[in-house]
Amino acid sequence: MLNSKIEYASNQVIVIGTSAGGMSALNKLLSQLQPDFPVPILVVQHISADAAGNALINSLNKATSLNCIHAINGAGLSPGHVYLAPSDHHMMIDLNQKLLITKGAHENRSRPAINPLFRSAGVAFGSGVLGILLTGYLDDGTDGLKVIRECGGICVVQDPEDADYPDMPKNAINQVPVDYVVPINEMGGLIYQLISRKIKKSVPIPKNILIETKIAERVTSDLQSVNALGVQAPFNCPGCGGVLWKIDGGEGARYRCHTGHAYTSATLLADQTMKIEETMWTALRMFEERKNLLMTVSKDNKGAVSKSALERAQLSQVHIDRIRKILLSDDKGSFGDIPA
Repeated sequence: MLNSKIEYASNQVIVIGTSAGGMSALNKLLSQLQPDFPVPILVVQHISADAAGNALINSLNKATSLNCIHAINGAGLSPGHVYLAPSDHHMMIDLNQKLLITKGAHENRSRPAINPLFRSAGVAFGSGVLGILLTGYLDDGTDGLKVIRECGGICVVQDPEDADYPDMPKNAINQVPVDYVVPINEMGGLIYQLISRKIKKSVPIPKNILIETKIAERVTSDLQSVNALGVQAPFNCPGCGGVLWKIDGGEGARYRCHTGHAYTSATLLADQTMKIEETMWTALRMFEERKNLLMTVSKDNKGAVSKSALERAQLSQVHIDRIRKILLSDDKGSFGDIPA
């Protein structure tokens, strides 16, 4: 697949983001690349905070002859290497084109998240970035692709018809003028074509992108910085309870708090919904405990005290039934928008 006579520009990086279904997609994609692949590859796969990530590393090393390793803070980038974001950490690229691993605030309910990597790659490599978005839920990575495009890079998205979970590819295609939409089995050949291209002259990085990159790096987390990005929204951050600022508008609206949490409209709604459900389960437990205590008081006493306690226990049961009905409802307007 690789023509050894082709010269490749050195100032290039490939960044890949994926979520649900990502292990299979990454195996298929990376298996198409040769061991002398001339560009470093950075991968963010959404994984739980308590996962070691070894299963993915081992799977990738079996599928490809590239060297797949966990990213280490401060390390340089080497061709033929695939760097995987560690669990519960964001992976980014600093201005010296070295790896930056941080415990920054969650973005789109995830850490590691795709957008911080894509955003930092756009700032650090400009038009030398190739951003690839694969299968997954919701829309993490969409804003990152926008940044890569604004910085002069190339955007590639897996064909939603080819993705196990098409949400992420579909959202990106709907909101970003991506350069290529291809199935996984065609992506390897496309990558070789794109890294052999002549790299365009870098374009000036917009100020808002620089600010968001610094916030994600935890260099900046002050009100003045976030005020420069948008306007305050009339609701709070589900992650920390702080004020949210609305960035952009329309279908692509995003929200960010000054401590670094960031959401798209879809992930903000999902997180709010999850918080509501948690609160209602707590309320259900408290009402049940209250009813049980009142029933005990009614049995242990006589007369007016017993009667009052019994009436209040019966009222608690009314609230219990109402809350349970909401929690067990399949209505899409209640908790059906929480992703599986």
